[in-house]
Amino acid sequence: MAGIYIHIPFCRSKCRYCDFTSYPGKIGFAEAYMACVYKEIKLRSDDLKNKKFDTVYFGGGTPSVIDEKWIAGCLRQLRNFYTIAENAEITIEVNPGTVSAEKIRTYKSAGINRFSIGLQSAVDAQLEDLGRIHTSADFSECCRLIGDANKSADIMIGLRDQTNEDIRRSIELAIEGGVSHISLYALTPEDGTPIYSDYLNGLLPDSDTVAMMYDTARKFLKSKGFNRYEVSNFAKEGFESKHNMNYWRRGEYIGFGVAASSFMSGVRFTNTSDLDEYIKCILTNYYPVIDSEKISEQDAKFEMVMLAFRTEEGLSLEEYRRNFSSDFTADFYDALQKNKDFLEVKNSRIKIRDQYLYVQNQILTDFLKE
Repeated sequence: MAGIYIHIPFCRSKCRYCDFTSYPGKIGFAEAYMACVYKEIKLRSDDLKNKKFDTVYFGGGTPSVIDEKWIAGCLRQLRNFYTIAENAEITIEVNPGTVSAEKIRTYKSAGINRFSIGLQSAVDAQLEDLGRIHTSADFSECCRLIGDANKSADIMIGLRDQTNEDIRRSIELAIEGGVSHISLYALTPEDGTPIYSDYLNGLLPDSDTVAMMYDTARKFLKSKGFNRYEVSNFAKEGFESKHNMNYWRRGEYIGFGVAASSFMSGVRFTNTSDLDEYIKCILTNYYPVIDSEKISEQDAKFEMVMLAFRTEEGLSLEEYRRNFSSDFTADFYDALQKNKDFLEVKNSRIKIRDQYLYVQNQILTDFLKE
């Protein structure tokens, strides 16, 4: 399995929590930028002509803020130069404040079959505090315009003045909109973002409170038929994100656009996050890569464990043995002994016990040391 990621770095305004590579107010560069993305796709085509891609994902930024014709053109370019599986999952992230009936029609005609909608909260005051440009009513209208297509919603926990009832309302609003997948993320106040001052001033819930919010939300989602398959992702049966599952299974993927990351043939590489530098590289027929690393076997082992332990299904001991010709229990003996109470083995798979999955980073620290 292999995936394609396209980064669209434009947005109307930057949310207070956003630490992603995005350029509010630079929408005028979108046409030139997308022309460069088209060219980057062509530049890499010879190296990837023997690959078959099962997923395509437009992320950002806000992909839905640019003219829909450039998204459709990007998919045409991919099909011209790459082998895209007939049943490929093709996702676009959308902000409810940037969609229209015409956009949705164009997306669907171009082959987009999955919509990831940034709800974040059903409480308008919280949306305003986050710097979101939409309301809860905009979310419902967005869902109506998308119709019966596969829909996912992002919901944040750990917001200022947020209660368990607020989270429950957000989940219910998403379900009313017909979503089959919910990503439940804890707000991470990154240094350098405006919301970091809220964290420094003690205006955000502490980690223990957020953990309790998460557990309450997890139980409510389960009661609504949404099964957790990764620490932050819940889906009705059969609606798991194939693109994200490829990441967690350490599958290959190629990224196009500024700041896009790739993992191909055991090498991890990342494009520049500087918009001008990216355009200059592409126009002069150079790959815009600023960082590249061949992953060592030891790092590959830890990556496989780290990613698998984020998921409900955990790590396949047989797959580990197949990949590395070594035994997982021998390679990580000390870490396993130290964390045996937090882990369980079933059907030749090892996983973090359900009640400890949310704090898996503390467990993984011991595996990183080996």
